[in-house]
Amino acid sequence: MMPAKQTHTQHALPLNGQDPHGKIIGHGKFTYKVDAHWGKLNPEKYPIENCHGFAMDAEGRIFMITDNTSNNILVYSQQGKLLDAFGSSFPGGHALKIVQEGEQEFLYVVDCGWIVNRHWDGHSIDKEDSPFNKVIPQSGFVAKMTLDGKLVYTIGHPQTYGVYTPEQPFRPTDIAIAPNGDLYITDGYGSDYLLHYDKQGRYLNHWGGHDNTDPNYNLHNTHGIEIDLRDEQKPCLMVSSRFEQCLKVFSLNGKYIDKINANGAYIGGPVFKEGLFYAPVCWSHINEHNADNTGFISIFDKNNTLIANLGATQPEYINGQLQPMQSTEDVFNHVHCICVDQDDNLYVGQWNASQSYPIKLIKV
Repeated sequence: MMPAKQTHTQHALPLNGQDPHGKIIGHGKFTYKVDAHWGKLNPEKYPIENCHGFAMDAEGRIFMITDNTSNNILVYSQQGKLLDAFGSSFPGGHALKIVQEGEQEFLYVVDCGWIVNRHWDGHSIDKEDSPFNKVIPQSGFVAKMTLDGKLVYTIGHPQTYGVYTPEQPFRPTDIAIAPNGDLYITDGYGSDYLLHYDKQGRYLNHWGGHDNTDPNYNLHNTHGIEIDLRDEQKPCLMVSSRFEQCLKVFSLNGKYIDKINANGAYIGGPVFKEGLFYAPVCWSHINEHNADNTGFISIFDKNNTLIANLGATQPEYINGQLQPMQSTEDVFNHVHCICVDQDDNLYVGQWNASQSYPIKLIKV
């Protein structure tokens, strides 16, 4: 099973047919109450396919990207009230980030290139190389926008400036913005490079891919990325190599620094809050493959040590080695994105989860 290519139209049934609303998960100071009804909307008016990415603006509003072009972006209050809905240009809407530039905030939206096939044969959902599959790939792109949806510019296929050849796929999955405005884009569903641009979207550098002589530079399904600013003197990049079940740390100019093991977890990009970071896990590694409906959330400390899992076996290190982990709770299908508010509550979006709206985990 290829996690980067599973179609966005297969729907998991609710786990055990049970609503997890009100359930308590986690342990110790990382204990939460599940509000499974937090983001629910009228699906006829505000349909979604998957909850793919979150970002919070300076006012505390929560922006969410979906891959339904009826309303690509939904804006919630922290109480779950819908404040805005807009966007119809992102059939592969997959990630978003908000950045402050002077007095104004801007929204970066990542479209990974997957689209609903108008030639669908009515039943194929797994035959990704078929012209009749329900979801098919095209090239993706990144858009910079104002918070009310006005387009500023787009970044398209790297063949246009000679970095990729035309046959290399470009299907980006996430973006990170450095303090100086530089952009770092993961091509996690395409050619698995990490591409570096300046704030005007001009290409600077790239690294990654699969076939490096030094495997530390290999990236496999490089799904998520963020800037680690916990050491202000040495900011760095933390990027998921999801099919290697790890996160890799690089300098801002692409030098390999470290690998963070996530043994048993197909882990996404980090979300930093104070000294910690939170990471979504789409699948657990069970019976030698990424098992459906086995997602969870991992929490790491300031030393990048895994200290808690929500919805999974608790982390255990033996002789410094993290032991395999897997899902244990009937709460999550496939955790795809996380947002953390000022009170350490978590907002959770899922892929392939019966078109479910985001949920809130209230810190206990």
